[in-house]
Amino acid sequence: MPANPTRVALRLACLALAAQTLPAHAQVQVGAAVPARGEPTFADVADLADSSALVVRATVRKIVRVEDARAPGLTAGMGRFYINAQTVALLTGSSPIGESIAYLVDLPLDARGKPPALKKQDVLLFARAVPGRPGELQLITPTAQQLWSEAADARLRGILKALISPDAPARITGVRELLYVPGNLAGQGETQIFLNTANGSAASITVVHAPGAAPAWGVSFSELVADVGHPPQADTLEWYRLACFLPANPPSRANVSEGVEAMRQAAADYRLVLAQLGGCRRNLR
Repeated sequence: MPANPTRVALRLACLALAAQTLPAHAQVQVGAAVPARGEPTFADVADLADSSALVVRATVRKIVRVEDARAPGLTAGMGRFYINAQTVALLTGSSPIGESIAYLVDLPLDARGKPPALKKQDVLLFARAVPGRPGELQLITPTAQQLWSEAADARLRGILKALISPDAPARITGVRELLYVPGNLAGQGETQIFLNTANGSAASITVVHAPGAAPAWGVSFSELVADVGHPPQADTLEWYRLACFLPANPPSRANVSEGVEAMRQAAADYRLVLAQLGGCRRNLR
């Protein structure tokens, strides 16, 4: 039978109460250790890292099954567990945490009703502190516990370093304006795509057309001119900001080019940028 100590039940009640005080979009307290489809992609990890107040590497020490009756919203084939873990490293975050931490997580069950063997394994936790409960964490999504590996650690640290950089690209929230201006020669022209950002900072994409050459483009996340001809490489923070958050179709009112042909060219250049960025693949739910 699943263990259900009184102390565990009280802690679970406190965690649930803490979740109720959060905004609706943030009321996620239980994580799942295994992604829905395949391994986490760069975009998956960037999503988690960019939304977490705390990113922790920890070693699982104890796993206690919570009775299903005390686990509202539990998905079929999953079990809810109370985890005690030892902190290995606080990778990012300003909230102090101790050597021992605790949190809830949903884990898939095998045919015998057993979870994955996580005890003594290292995990990466994307979380927030539980107000008034030192040492207790709240995972930010159902997939905010991920197994640690050297490769996963290296990729995560690279993303975290990029996120805290003084010149980190801002979050893209939409397209403000598209403007194509033809040049003096046939086949010459330039499209400027001005972007909205979460912090109001400048961000723009420039697409340049030259006679006899393929269009070239670049992006700027500042007031500086875009580095045309050097678009962001895949699996970088700059690529992530664009590939994962540019809308498939900008608002029609955003295209302020003069004349039908200029408007068509601006729209075509926008589609060119999206095509060269490629899709934003995510495997996590």
